[in-house]
Amino acid sequence: MSRPLIGITAYYEAARWGDWVREAVLSPPSYAKAVLRAGGAPVVLPPVSSYAVEDYVRGLSGLVLAGGVEVGADAYNGEQDARVPEPQPNRDRFELALARAAVRADVPILAIDRGMHVLNVAQGGSLIPWLPDSLDSDRHAGPGAHTIQVSVTSTLGKAVGDRVEVVAPHHQSVRRLGTGLLAVAWAEDQIVEGVELQGHRFGVGVQWHPERGGDTRIFDAFMEAAR
Repeated sequence: MSRPLIGITAYYEAARWGDWVREAVLSPPSYAKAVLRAGGAPVVLPPVSSYAVEDYVRGLSGLVLAGGVEVGADAYNGEQDARVPEPQPNRDRFELALARAAVRADVPILAIDRGMHVLNVAQGGSLIPWLPDSLDSDRHAGPGAHTIQVSVTSTLGKAVGDRVEVVAPHHQSVRRLGTGLLAVAWAEDQIVEGVELQGHRFGVGVQWHPERGGDTRIFDAFMEAAR
């Protein structure tokens, strides 16, 4: 059986090879390795013109919306916080268009960290631009692990159970859920840590990074849908 072709979003960044320093398409290898371990064939998708997204989606069996710099506030008609790193509007536009095309085509989606925010904004939702202000605490930005509660009836819950320990440092969070999205995982303070797209073959977003470490259950469930 051939491996499902899985697209992984990437970004442009200055990189060095030999004596050259040039803009390059970058993607942390942990995403490709996780897709490969789960039985897929990873393909890195550069954030090119949005005109290419329909062609990408037609050729893919699944889509990983990867992590990265925070989504710019312009994407959800918000106000950019000066403490948030400079946004990458070209990447935002490309990934929002790609997410919408994948939703329309019922292509399985696994949205990770920033990717969960992209999926939420693509569906008309909004974000909390700087979470510490909303909580009077920086506890979600720390490197330590914390336990989250997961709905056992959700696709995510069926994969990982009702509780999972994660490391998920972040300064942004979901504010208003997008159309068709349902919150399915929460931190103790009720900050949303996981979402699902209702009626979709597989549309799961998580605030943490399941591509890191040895727990493959989320990628296994994603790949099963992609097959």
